[in-house]
Amino acid sequence: MSAYDFDLFVIGAGSGGVRAARMAASMGVKVAVTEDRYLGGTCVNVGCVPKKLFVYASHYKEEFNEATGFGWNVGARSFDWPTLRDRKNDEISRLNGIYRNLLVNSGCELLEGRGTLVDEHTVAVNGKQYTAERIIVATGGWPFVPDIKGKEHIISSNEVFFLEAFPKRAVVVGGGYIAVEFAGIFAGLGSETSLIYRGDLFLRGFDRDLREFVAQEVSKKHVDLKFNNNIESIEKQADGSLLLKLTDGTTHETDCVLYATGRVPKVDNLGLEALGIEQQKNGAIIVNESFQTNVPSVYAIGDVIDRVQLTPVALAEGMALVRHLYQEGNPAVDYDLIPTAVFCQPNIGTVGLSEEQARNQGKDIDVYRSEFRAMKHTMSGSEERTLMKMIVEKSTDKVLGVHMVGPDAGEIIQGLAVALKAGATKAVFDSTIGIHPTAAEEFVTMREPVKAD
Repeated sequence: MSAYDFDLFVIGAGSGGVRAARMAASMGVKVAVTEDRYLGGTCVNVGCVPKKLFVYASHYKEEFNEATGFGWNVGARSFDWPTLRDRKNDEISRLNGIYRNLLVNSGCELLEGRGTLVDEHTVAVNGKQYTAERIIVATGGWPFVPDIKGKEHIISSNEVFFLEAFPKRAVVVGGGYIAVEFAGIFAGLGSETSLIYRGDLFLRGFDRDLREFVAQEVSKKHVDLKFNNNIESIEKQADGSLLLKLTDGTTHETDCVLYATGRVPKVDNLGLEALGIEQQKNGAIIVNESFQTNVPSVYAIGDVIDRVQLTPVALAEGMALVRHLYQEGNPAVDYDLIPTAVFCQPNIGTVGLSEEQARNQGKDIDVYRSEFRAMKHTMSGSEERTLMKMIVEKSTDKVLGVHMVGPDAGEIIQGLAVALKAGATKAVFDSTIGIHPTAAEEFVTMREPVKAD
C-alpha cells in the first residue's frame, strides 16, 4: 500500500495538466488534479478557442461585401456583440463540462481550488493537505501588463472576451501574435482600431518578408498601425472615453485599451520559494530534459516552464513526461519544426526556418517566393493578396522552411509540416502534382528562386 494519498498530483487543469493526468490515470496511476479558475486552461477559456470563434465572427462583414461580386444581394445587416459574447460563453461552458467528464471518467480525483506546495510531497488545497509521490506543476501563463499611469483602465486578453459593451474605438498595444489577432478582430467587428507597438515592425521572430507583407495587408483591413510608439499614460474622461498620451508627444482618444504585451508564467503563491525550486528571472520554473525541477519529486510542463508557449507543445510535454515516469519512455520532446499559425487577417502559417534564421546559421540557400491576388478576389473586389515563401538549402535540396500569408494558411501549413518533418526536398515538392485551382498548389509549382540582392 502506498505511503501517499496519490501517486501523482497535478496542479493546473489546462491542456498539459489534463493530458498528463488522464494519461497517467489510464495506466492505473492514482491521480489528483486541482484547478482554481477554469477547466481547460487558457486555450479553452481565454485563448485559442474563443479567439478563433471571434476571428470567424470578424470575417463576416468583409464577406458580406465580397458576396456582391458573386451576385448575392445581402440586405440590411448589423452586428450584435452580446449575441456573439454569450454564444461564445455557452460554447466554452460546454467544453468545460467535457473536460470535467474526461477527468472524472478517467479516474482522476478533481479538486477545485488553489493548489499550493507545502513540501516536496505535499499539496494544500482549500486548507486540506494531500500527499503525493510525484507532483506536476502545470499552471500555465498570465497576461503581462506594464505599470503605467492609468493602468486600471487597461484590459488584457483575459477580460476582452467578456466585455459588457463592444467599443466603437479600440487600441491594441503590443507586437506579438495576440496583439495582431485582436486588432483584426476589433476592426472586423466594426471598431475603429489602432495598433500601437514600440518597435519598428510587429511579429518579431517571424520571417521579415512575412512581417512586412502582413503590415501591408493589415493596413488594408482598416487597422491604423502606430509603430515606434507607446503609451505613457491613460486618463479617463468625463464622457467615459480614454485619453492616451503617447511617447511621440501626440494624444489619442479611444473607448478601450487592450494590452497584449506578452505573458508570464503563473507562479504566484504556488509555494515554489518555500521548497527552493529554481526559477528564471521571469518566474519560469527551471526543469531538466525530463521536466524535473531541482526538487526531484516535483516536475513542471507547459507555459509555466516558458519553452514554447503553444497548446500542442504542452500536450506533447505532458504525454512525454507520463511515458517517462510510468512506462520508462523517453521524456524528450522534439521542438524542431513546430508549425505555428497567427489568425490575423489574412492568416499566417509557418514552419521551419525563416530566411534570416537560415542565413544567420550560415546556410547557403535558395529562396522561392510567390505573391498573388487569390482567384476569389478577381470577382470579390477585395485587394487582399497572398504570399508564399520557401527556404531551400542548396547543398542538400532540403526544404528548411515554408511560410504563408493568406486565407487558411494554418490549414495548409499543417500538412506541409509533415513533409518537412519527413525531410522533404525541393525535388519532392516539384514532383508532387498540385490540386487545381487552389492557392496551396503554388507550393508545388514554384520553379525559380528569387534573385539574391
